[in-house]
Amino acid sequence: MMNWIEKYVNSINTLNEYIGRGVAWLTTALVLIVCLDVFLRYAFNISSAFFSEVEWHLFALIFLLGAGYALRHEKHVRVDVLYARFSPRHKALVNLFGTLILLFPFCIVCFYSSLPYIESAYTMHESSPDPGGLPMRYLIKSAIPAGLFLLFLQGTALAGNSVLIIFGRKE
Repeated sequence: MMNWIEKYVNSINTLNEYIGRGVAWLTTALVLIVCLDVFLRYAFNISSAFFSEVEWHLFALIFLLGAGYALRHEKHVRVDVLYARFSPRHKALVNLFGTLILLFPFCIVCFYSSLPYIESAYTMHESSPDPGGLPMRYLIKSAIPAGLFLLFLQGTALAGNSVLIIFGRKE
């Protein structure tokens, strides 16, 4: 059983590692697009909804698809006042209960709440209401459940890793 948990944790960690590294390149694209947008705005007084929407679409993808990667590397928001002083076993207990009580319900509620929102966007072929804005807004909305699913998967890996630590199978 414990070997299976180790393999599962490693496979989810690997999945989110690859996705996180790929999403990191979107950050580079976002910086370049913001620089181009600022240059065109201030040098030539050119502004468009297209650039603004590409910027927030990229940011949304970075945030949503990178959440599992952030959790994997413990770069998420956490109050470490007490946690930093805990032993590895106590940290694993906090991680396990935090995942079960907070993370999983959050992911499940947000995932299922997002489905009608996305279904509506697909049904009406939602696009930007702004002239020159991006078409197919429903595609970016599909990243919401995808990101939540990746975060949930990483939560299962965190819970599995915590179980391994609690039972002394891992440091």
